[in-house]
Amino acid sequence: MSAQHQHQQPPQDPRAEHEQRAPHPHEPVDEGGERFWDGRYSESDRIWSGDANAALVRETSQLPPGRALDLGCGEGGDAIWLARRGWRVTGTDISGVALKRAAGHAVEAGVGDLVEWQRHDLAESFPAGEFDLVSACFLHTYGEFPRERILRTAAAAVAPGGTLLIVGHGGWAPWQENPHPEVHFPTPGEVVEQLELPEGDWEVLVAEDHERIQVQPDGTPGTRTDNAVKVRRLR
Repeated sequence: MSAQHQHQQPPQDPRAEHEQRAPHPHEPVDEGGERFWDGRYSESDRIWSGDANAALVRETSQLPPGRALDLGCGEGGDAIWLARRGWRVTGTDISGVALKRAAGHAVEAGVGDLVEWQRHDLAESFPAGEFDLVSACFLHTYGEFPRERILRTAAAAVAPGGTLLIVGHGGWAPWQENPHPEVHFPTPGEVVEQLELPEGDWEVLVAEDHERIQVQPDGTPGTRTDNAVKVRRLR
């Protein structure tokens, strides 16, 4: 399981733009997730590109820096990008191997003092505190995982005036089989509904699909559909 990278996104070619995380659908996934992802990260020195997710860049570039929480931070690409822009970031992941690697990358980038790394299985624990930005990019899973509850917890961690950004896949990539028909990729409207935001307390800024280019297994570029939900807490 895991969305921790929460991780579980469908697999992608390592040359694709940075995104969080999923095992090959035919690989066994351990129930706890930590052992699987520690093993996966231990297989190579770097799994992801190190670049920030394009949707995060697009949707947060105009926000004034404050305190940010990156759920499923992996090797730290998003957290480091935010820190470089002046944010104080808490990055959390289920994999201690990933977090150690992310901490090293942050030091190399000169922002080691701006990021705190915390290990959490988000199904069991959640970082404490309030944040001006909470980001959850590609928080998908094949197995049982309380994604909706975790995202509601994420919303509760947003400070008044702050922003919650949720980025996800709109479905399987066109070049992929669908080996898990039970996996449902929620629409932007469904994500907003699942958050159960109190009326009058939140403003929906973005709830839409978008297309992007991702490298296919044969090395050629392909197009897939993702979606983004950005909401602002008013009070």
